Amino acid sequence: MEREQVSSCSSDGGFNKLICEEDLHDSDSYPHPKQGSQQAFKRNMIPGRLCKAAAVSLAVLAAVLLIVDIGLGVHYKKLIDTHLTFDDVNRMISEVYQLQDTYKTAVETLNSAKKQLDSELSRQTPTKWELDHQTKRTTEYAARIDQITKQIAEMKTHLPVITDNCRHCPPGWIFMQSVCYYFPDSENTIVKNWKQSREFCQTHGGDLAVIDSKDKEKSIVNFLRNNSNPHSIHTHWIGLSDKEEEGTWKWVDGTHLVEAYWTEGEPSTVSSNEDCVAVYPSNNFFEAWMDNTCGTTKKWICERAATSLS
Repeated sequence: MEREQVSSCSSDGGFNKLICEEDLHDSDSYPHPKQGSQQAFKRNMIPGRLCKAAAVSLAVLAAVLLIVDIGLGVHYKKLIDTHLTFDDVNRMISEVYQLQDTYKTAVETLNSAKKQLDSELSRQTPTKWELDHQTKRTTEYAARIDQITKQIAEMKTHLPVITDNCRHCPPGWIFMQSVCYYFPDSENTIVKNWKQSREFCQTHGGDLAVIDSKDKEKSIVNFLRNNSNPHSIHTHWIGLSDKEEEGTWKWVDGTHLVEAYWTEGEPSTVSSNEDCVAVYPSNNFFEAWMDNTCGTTKKWICERAATSLS
């Protein structure tokens, strides 16, 4: 009977066989022979139930292991999906190397281009120097041409005056306003007082200038401005004084002063000795006269009648 039970247990596998044999061993250990058929019944029932329980436990354990295995597989797949593989890393390293090679090539190309540019700039530097030099010379020549052009235009305006001077005035005299004038404009001219200046003019066939019109005043003042040295401006005696009567101004031809062109503050009322008048190259020809003592030495302006006016 016991052998049949052992053989029936062995059909469930080695693990069940061990359990059944242990159970049989336990069943044989009961010490009370008086239990009779009840004990025999128990010996027939207990090993089968234990084998079924063990099978259920193994099935549950297998199911748990299967679930764990499936979970690990899913987790591993997620890890693969969310993390780089070895091939991905190798591919990225290869791309980095390619980028490095491309960058190196670009840098070498840039350096080569820079060297070519430096070489070209170095080659063009002498050309640029020559261009700057020629540009400077051209500017200087243009300024010189402009200056000469202005001088020619100015000389052309003097041609009628020179022609008229030759026709109407002695050498060294200027023909203006139908009259001949003499201006001792040389820097080496010996200055004279009013009386000496008048004597010089009379010796040369004239007298000190009589400025009895606005046109004469403008022409004389402009001539002084255009022909005087700006660094040594001189006043010039003219033929006007109040020597005969203080405050009564008369020209050397005996006519009384009608229109005056005094500088502001002139004639002076402080000193009664300032009886003779001089003109200077004022920007405003309406204010170009001042009175001085007749003994003061200055340059002068002579006037004489023009000849051959017909």
